[in-house]
Amino acid sequence: MVDIPFVAPLEDVHYGRVEQVSPWIRRVIANNPSKYSYRGTGTYIVGHGDVAVIDPGPDLAGHRQALAAALDGETVRAILVTHCHADHSPLSAWLKAYTGAPTIGFGPHGQIEPEPDDDDPAGPNGAVESTRESIDLEFVPDIAAADGDVVAEIGEIVLRSVHTPGHTSNHLCYAFDAEHALFTGDHVMGWSTTVVSPPDGDMRDYMESLRRVAARGDAILWPTHGNPVTDPAPFLSAYFAHRVNRERQIVDIVRSGVDRIPAMVAVLYADVRIELHKAAGRSVLAHLLKLVDDGVVGTDTQSGRPTLKSSFTPNQISGLS
Repeated sequence: MVDIPFVAPLEDVHYGRVEQVSPWIRRVIANNPSKYSYRGTGTYIVGHGDVAVIDPGPDLAGHRQALAAALDGETVRAILVTHCHADHSPLSAWLKAYTGAPTIGFGPHGQIEPEPDDDDPAGPNGAVESTRESIDLEFVPDIAAADGDVVAEIGEIVLRSVHTPGHTSNHLCYAFDAEHALFTGDHVMGWSTTVVSPPDGDMRDYMESLRRVAARGDAILWPTHGNPVTDPAPFLSAYFAHRVNRERQIVDIVRSGVDRIPAMVAVLYADVRIELHKAAGRSVLAHLLKLVDDGVVGTDTQSGRPTLKSSFTPNQISGLS
């Protein structure tokens, strides 16, 4: 497996404190650490006086108060949302009411799969473990942004949307040319690879979006979770190679006779914490859906799309797409 040069962890996280992280950018981190959000959601404030806010974050009282304090005396001109998982977009409704600024995003969340999966095991007291990030189904942007749109023009600040489907179908990154920077949401994270969870997550789209981001040549990436990636080219190369190698591993393990996703995860993610195995299974499913479409792998599913319960077999075909 390719080693990804992940960024050193945030050792001292000062929740609720506004921090100047570049000449034009400030960040406030929400106190919502988890297996998906790392140390917490980083809300970015771009500009001084007249500003744009990127990913307002979860609807937590402490984060609302911290953003209100950070924005005191400022005029918010635009509220940008990368996608509508519950650690990114919910606080945009409050921020819109508080400031009068419009919300901007690609659109609402795409395909929804019923929660929970039939094969999710019951945990303590009968609770079912969630294998997915929570979705903000209430979010619908005031302004729908397409790829390449200027989504905020505030004096010297110009922010453009970069459509990067894969993690979700509505995922946007935001380019800030004044600092040759890209706000990457969950598309690229400095601390971990990104979960791609069907049906809305799509591995083919994700890998193509990684190619597009790598081709941009940005000088710095600002993910919503974790520290910035200050040397993007080798990082993105390794990030993409990781996906290609994972796909090859999945083909190899299917060819070895392992036909079910839980058994694949047990082998492929043996060195990953067990609480992350369910989420890993969804990324394995995303790879397998692509491989089935490519004709590399077959499935016992007779109608509709393969699921976490499907079994998979190798097709007599060489090579990978």
